[in-house]
Amino acid sequence: MLYKFIHSVYKEILLQMRDLGGLIILFVMPLVLIITIALIQDNTFRTENESEIPLLLIDNDGGKISQLIQEQISENRIFNIITTINGLPLSEKDMEENVFKGYYQFGIVLPEGLSDNLQLKVNQNVSKVLKSIGWEEESLDTTKNITSVDKKEIKLYFDPATHTSFRTSITNAIDKLISKIETESIYQTFEDEFGIEIDFDQESFLTFQEINPVKNQREIKPNTTQHNVPAWTLFAIFFIVVPLSINIVKEKQQGTSVRLLTLPVPYTVVVAGKTITFLAICMIQFFLMVAVGVYVFPHIGLPALDVSGKLVLMSIIALFSGLAAIGFGILLGTIANTTEQSAPFGATAVVILAAMGGIWIPVFAMPEIMQFFSNISPMNWGIRAFYDVLLRNGNFYSILTEIILLLLFFIITVAIAVFYDKNKRLQ
Repeated sequence: MLYKFIHSVYKEILLQMRDLGGLIILFVMPLVLIITIALIQDNTFRTENESEIPLLLIDNDGGKISQLIQEQISENRIFNIITTINGLPLSEKDMEENVFKGYYQFGIVLPEGLSDNLQLKVNQNVSKVLKSIGWEEESLDTTKNITSVDKKEIKLYFDPATHTSFRTSITNAIDKLISKIETESIYQTFEDEFGIEIDFDQESFLTFQEINPVKNQREIKPNTTQHNVPAWTLFAIFFIVVPLSINIVKEKQQGTSVRLLTLPVPYTVVVAGKTITFLAICMIQFFLMVAVGVYVFPHIGLPALDVSGKLVLMSIIALFSGLAAIGFGILLGTIANTTEQSAPFGATAVVILAAMGGIWIPVFAMPEIMQFFSNISPMNWGIRAFYDVLLRNGNFYSILTEIILLLLFFIITVAIAVFYDKNKRLQ
């Protein structure tokens, strides 16, 4: 039996070596993919030295409040304020055209009279407070004949392709900024009315401290590399389903599987030979992807992947993820009768499993029903295990559940494939 197994593995290696072009694609395309995606997503993970987003701004107010708004936006160092296009002052029509065509992500129009009306509103509110305590104010300009101040509308233009979460965050940030400026104006008005300098503490009462895991007295902060390397490694590993299933289907079409049975060679030996060969390919893919994260990423402006003390656990996860992918490929190849069935279905199934598993979109951002279904995706088990090791400072016991699930998936899919093949031959 061992002799047959060794020759089965040797046969698979020869078959793969005859298609060097396909083999190179299996290794090169995932590397191109991981570099491309990591570069695209890098800014969403950065916490320092963010690249500036161009922001179109029209200031119809020209007062103190609009000036403070612009100063606060500039201090964030996230946005680059643009007030002219082609050397000409920006008009609202220009803003609408440029934003709606996707040239800029968003624009802001500050209304006329924003500063005066906001100050008038503050004066009226302060006047009410002073009257309630019996203080006769004379210096406040409340414009006696005006009982209410019209609300001012700040117009926000967004590129139609902009995500809802981005729109909401911008709107909330501007609302918070205006509230802060209004509060500061109230303090200033009281100081002016009383004619003395009141030391109001205008610093925010609440502060925020982000707590991250610590290893070797060093804080572990998430970055684009820690997500993209394991995520797209899993995607590449599971794409082995396509060539593996095609390999099995071709053997059936060419009569190779029938000739193997006349030796006789049990189907389990054939399956074992394919498993070892394709598992080796999966592990080579994994180590290549890790090498890119460790040695290539720092040279293209991306964070290096820190694998110190983690490589063994990551290798174990990749090994069992490869087994799960191979089991699925063997099952698909055994059931499918033509390459036209196996190739499209395999590729589509891998994409669906990746989408469900949180490779593209975080699971927490999915609808509740999809969060439930994500638990049945082997890619989700793999990515959870990688996160436990890379981000949560986990050990072997913390990934044991995912490892068992991946192993069970391999055993069940291979068992179904062997059972199906046996029954089909008896018919």
